[in-house]
Amino acid sequence: MSSSRATLIEVAKLAGTSKTSVSRFFGPERDKLSSVLQSRIEQAAQSLGYQPNLMARGLKGGGSRLLGMLVADIRNPFSVAIVHGVELAARAHGYSLIVCNTDNDPEQEQKHLASLAAYQVEGLIINAAGQPEPQLQALMKGGIPLALLDREVRQLDAKVIGLDNVLAIDMALDHLVQQGYRSVLYVSETPEHASARLERLKRFNQQAEALGLDSQTLVLSSLAEHSAIPILKAFAEHPTTVPKAVLCANGNATLAMVRSFQHLGLAMGPLGLIGIDELDWCELVLPGITTLAQPTDVIGHAAIACLLNQFPQRARELPVQYRHPPTLITRGSTTFPG
Repeated sequence: MSSSRATLIEVAKLAGTSKTSVSRFFGPERDKLSSVLQSRIEQAAQSLGYQPNLMARGLKGGGSRLLGMLVADIRNPFSVAIVHGVELAARAHGYSLIVCNTDNDPEQEQKHLASLAAYQVEGLIINAAGQPEPQLQALMKGGIPLALLDREVRQLDAKVIGLDNVLAIDMALDHLVQQGYRSVLYVSETPEHASARLERLKRFNQQAEALGLDSQTLVLSSLAEHSAIPILKAFAEHPTTVPKAVLCANGNATLAMVRSFQHLGLAMGPLGLIGIDELDWCELVLPGITTLAQPTDVIGHAAIACLLNQFPQRARELPVQYRHPPTLITRGSTTFPG
């Protein structure tokens, strides 16, 4: 067996097509080929072990077929799920994804943006840690399309793809009211620099007042999760005749509160618990935690569609939905024994 790399011409010969068609398949004009021809070229390339030099292609102006993605916190369950959705969508359109984690550090974010530009990425999906408006403006002026994920960047003319935060809060509070809860503790991570958290907090305050609920807010510090315990204890023990519940703004807040419930020996249900974001373990913690699940794969596909629609060579525009509804998954943690 020859050790030399397969060539584009060899792929074209095996697929029974032209070199131009193969080049299109591995370039930005794949959509111009029929699905049958795409399948033949893909099978021929796999059979020969052909791998295009994407970096060289990008340097020659032919398109690197690389997309970049900045994630504010890769440890966040939402981030893990959304990266999966974005990668699936990128792959379906013939692109590879480079993911950079900023650890919510604006300085690291700027370094990653510079690196991704150097890699000749054809587009960027940004889950912002800070407000990198100058850097993103410069990239857009340089011809790199971008889409924002979950968080807006002030003064930047770019679409934000993500959850319908107003609807999520409304659904959560409507569910709690229907279950008989009338006093709610809202738990969120620090909302600054995260527009989705700000939107949810603002809507909670508005809707709690509109529904006539007793309400409190707890902002968690990532460095002092245990500080939630005395606040939850005071909330649970405060004398009142109305049932109480805790509403968690995201998966990290839900995890912190479950730990606090367990530390204090509080039963879920008599003290309600509902969280935005469905986590794998939510159904395993008895009596099961009620959640509002984000359609992360759908959001990921929408982010890629939004990005690709900005490419000048697109043959047709892909449909895009910017705000996505959650799905309520009801479990025992919001069943009040009345």
